[in-house]
Amino acid sequence: MTDELPTNPRRRRSSTAPTVGARSNAAGGNRAKRVRVLPAMSSLVVLLLVAVGGWLAYRATEVRSHLESSIVLLPQLRAALVERDAERATEITSDLQDHTAAARSAGTDPLWKAAGLVPFVGQNFSAVGEVTVTADDVMSRAVAPMVDKFAALDWNSLTPVEGRIDTAPLSDMSPTLSAAANTVELSYGRLEGIDRTTLLPQIAAPLENALESLEEARGPISDAARASQLIPAMLGAEGPRNYLVLVQNSAEVRATGGIAGALAVITVDDGRISLTDQGSATELGRFTPPLEVDAEQEQIYSARLGAYMQNVNLTPDFPTAASTAQQMWQDRHPGSRIDGVIALDPVVLANLLQATGPVELDGFGDPEVDALLAGTKLPTALDSTNVVPTLLSDVYAQIEEPALQDQYFAAVAGRVFEALARSQGDSQQLIESLVTSADQGRLSVWSASSAEQDLLAQTDLAGAATGPMVGGATFGAYFNDGTGAKMDYYMRRTAQLLRQCSDDGYSQYTVKVTLENTAPADAAMSLPEYVTGAGGAGVVPGRVQTNTIAYGPAQSFLQTARLDGQEVPLGSFNHGNRPVGVLTTRLEPGESATLEVDFTKVVQEGDPVLDITPTVQDPAEVLLPLESSGPCNDQGESDLD
Repeated sequence: MTDELPTNPRRRRSSTAPTVGARSNAAGGNRAKRVRVLPAMSSLVVLLLVAVGGWLAYRATEVRSHLESSIVLLPQLRAALVERDAERATEITSDLQDHTAAARSAGTDPLWKAAGLVPFVGQNFSAVGEVTVTADDVMSRAVAPMVDKFAALDWNSLTPVEGRIDTAPLSDMSPTLSAAANTVELSYGRLEGIDRTTLLPQIAAPLENALESLEEARGPISDAARASQLIPAMLGAEGPRNYLVLVQNSAEVRATGGIAGALAVITVDDGRISLTDQGSATELGRFTPPLEVDAEQEQIYSARLGAYMQNVNLTPDFPTAASTAQQMWQDRHPGSRIDGVIALDPVVLANLLQATGPVELDGFGDPEVDALLAGTKLPTALDSTNVVPTLLSDVYAQIEEPALQDQYFAAVAGRVFEALARSQGDSQQLIESLVTSADQGRLSVWSASSAEQDLLAQTDLAGAATGPMVGGATFGAYFNDGTGAKMDYYMRRTAQLLRQCSDDGYSQYTVKVTLENTAPADAAMSLPEYVTGAGGAGVVPGRVQTNTIAYGPAQSFLQTARLDGQEVPLGSFNHGNRPVGVLTTRLEPGESATLEVDFTKVVQEGDPVLDITPTVQDPAEVLLPLESSGPCNDQGESDLD
């Protein structure tokens, strides 16, 4: 029998297990595999990041290229619109849409959006994306539809043809313009809401440029939208309208421009314009008792506001002046209805005559006026170069009777309206002359319809001194004649804001006004008594008395006043929630004076604005640039209007 070794169960179980050396080899193999896999994964991640970075860089290049191309095309589009080249404007708009659509596609693709979620840098990608979306929205929803309407627009329809303006094209454009204005407003709000302090300079600067471009577009597009809503109804598309026209004489200054001596009534019915009545403020006489006006304004400007047509615009608040003038005319003309009031001055007539060309003064149809003019040296034709000196100076040297002077004023205004009704002149130039007049504050409009007045209140035509549209750091420098004569033709003025900034969030502003009497030294003898006043208001002939009214912003405080550097007392009032200071000066020929009125606790809300009375001078000659001192944090000089 063969002896057998006893079986060892343990060894049998372990006979298949790897040896210690085998285990070591296996572990080393696994580590080797991991070592080989990690570089591969790292390389893959790097390649992925490089690919993503390259794609984002490519997309960034696309965004930049298409937006820069758009910027290049915009001036070309503007030029085509100015030249009324509809075909070229349509072609450029199509190219612009292609570029903004491509920029939007690049700036909103999934990877770009995902990059916007990355901490610390994502806001830059998001901001660029918002710019591309905004650019495309503005082009596709605002610019392109407006250009389509522009291409189909008959420009001649915007001016009278045989005495009638066709209001249908404006009504047709209204929905498009309103939608465009809404798009631009929403787009501006979207970009304005981006926190630019967290962006890279390369992103923040283009975003700021985009905001500035939209800011420039907001006003004109909104104004066009409001005009398309207002003009058809105001031109009688829904029934006849009567408008009282105040021809303001800047030779005797009032806060809104000049004394309202000559009056006219124009009627519009379904776009057809006609001159239906004329008169003078003198003919209306004194209102006893005076008409009721706002108590605060009466305290500043006296009860004369409601006593004489010539004084309704002692206040710079045109809605107050216009509604008072409406009541006065209707009171003196029982049964008449005035639906609105328009104020203009001789410079507006000069602007209109640039579009219409000269108007002949061969006869006004009034035998008394015609006979009077036959014996004068007044021009037989008025144009843009001679209408201002004729109406503000020459007429007083040639016509002594004030009532006849007013008749002459009204007759000239009537001739200009007739020229407009005959379609005399270029339609685009006519529109530009009206826009220029409104920008200079020389053309004001008020409507008796509250709905229309709400729209007008948002435009430069409103001339309101208080209310929601008069916000921010808005100041005023207004002038009223105290001579009782026509000496303001010889006055020269400048107006300026001076700012002192502080660290407490408030600023002090000074309204600085310089006045100079440029009348000849012998004015008392060489000028007509009607021009000098002949001392009737207690002012020595040749001297000019001016009441200067300075308005501060809402909730600010009137502080002190100085005349030629010396502190002086001043009248202190309130109009709405705005502080008002009044100073009076009397200047001999050749004499000048500098007034300074300080306002404190002014909270800066946007750029400060200085509103002024329009005078014989060009506003660019009157308004001087803002001067600042102290730790100011704004971004440069402000615009003064």
